[in-house]
Amino acid sequence: MAREPNTCFVAEDLSSITDYVPDQETDPVRVGMAPDSVHNIWKCTQRLYRTGYHPTVILCIRRQGHVIINRAIGHSHGNGPHDDHGVRKIPATTQTPVCLFSASKAVTAMMVHLVAERGLVRLQDPVCKYVPEFSSHGKDQVTIEQVLCHRSGFPFIPPGTPPEMMFNEEMVMQLLYHIKPKWKAGKRLAYHAVTGGYILGEVIRRVTGKDMRTFFREEVQEPFGMKYFNYGASEEHIPEVAMHYPVGKPLMFPVNKILERALGETLEQVTEVSNDPRFYRTTIPAGNMIATADEISRFYQIMLNGGELDGVRLFSPETIERATRNIGGFEMDYTMMLPLRYTLGMMTGNKPFGLFGPNSDQAYGHLGFMTILTWADPARQTSVALLTTGKTIFGTHIPPLISLLTTINRECAPV
Repeated sequence: MAREPNTCFVAEDLSSITDYVPDQETDPVRVGMAPDSVHNIWKCTQRLYRTGYHPTVILCIRRQGHVIINRAIGHSHGNGPHDDHGVRKIPATTQTPVCLFSASKAVTAMMVHLVAERGLVRLQDPVCKYVPEFSSHGKDQVTIEQVLCHRSGFPFIPPGTPPEMMFNEEMVMQLLYHIKPKWKAGKRLAYHAVTGGYILGEVIRRVTGKDMRTFFREEVQEPFGMKYFNYGASEEHIPEVAMHYPVGKPLMFPVNKILERALGETLEQVTEVSNDPRFYRTTIPAGNMIATADEISRFYQIMLNGGELDGVRLFSPETIERATRNIGGFEMDYTMMLPLRYTLGMMTGNKPFGLFGPNSDQAYGHLGFMTILTWADPARQTSVALLTTGKTIFGTHIPPLISLLTTINRECAPV
């Protein structure tokens, strides 16, 4: 089949690379949806896959706590734009773990809210109360709350920082201890793509005595029976994590420079780093959680339920309310150079159209490296995880993606 340059091969028949278990999906009528609603959503998902921009597309949606769709299409390994015919192609399944990239930030933020709920920190306190080394160059005024909502003034990794530094947590922390803020804390909204997560993770380590991976395993992964959901991956699970691929046309100025400033590296470099096993042997609170689509959908279901799932309570309802409340209105984000709106750790939807589709003003969640979307929508009682592995911003995949988000929100009408 003819295909766009730098995209993956798409077979005519998708049945051999589609995975789902029908008995595990609830009849949509049971949760107030039309009989053909899931069919319509999946047809849009297939159209997104057929663009060739995503070697893997995995979608999991819960409605009123019931799984209405949990399906995978494509390959987790071996069908990248430049993979030759001799490369082994491994079909993706609903159990394929995928890196969440920046969608990790929402989960990390909730862990900060959890220690705040337990009285171990106050969000209005300066970070240096818990991490004294962070006080240099006027950063003694930076509060935990400002880090959570991207207003702490140190959004960028310094230019020229070698990508391999990401594999050494201590080196990154030393860099952040001595970094000079771009702006006074609280002055501007500027998305902290990498930096803020490390600081939040260090606060949690100081007040709990546990690294982020251990803390999360004990508080979330094990109590809720999640196989993969954590920062990085165990050695045995690293080969199972889906590969990511740069796709489509190269980014042009000024978009490429905005992205490079935010991430400290080019799109191609970030993708290459994410496929390095060392990336999963470390902990990057802002960007290297892995999970199946079902696992991250379950996490958002915990939040929709007011902090509990299957008889296990993680958060109080008050903590959920605090974490998902909008902080101000839309304003210019000086990293993304777009008007955005945040909570204390989340991105939010909007009317008439937002990050999570049309009329999503009550929705909260996070995107991950442009092509991953995870969110909860209280109005629709849905928790959604759309995990993809092609990395780009612009391309012919955008109209099908908008169509998919629109169809999800139309078929899952407000309750």
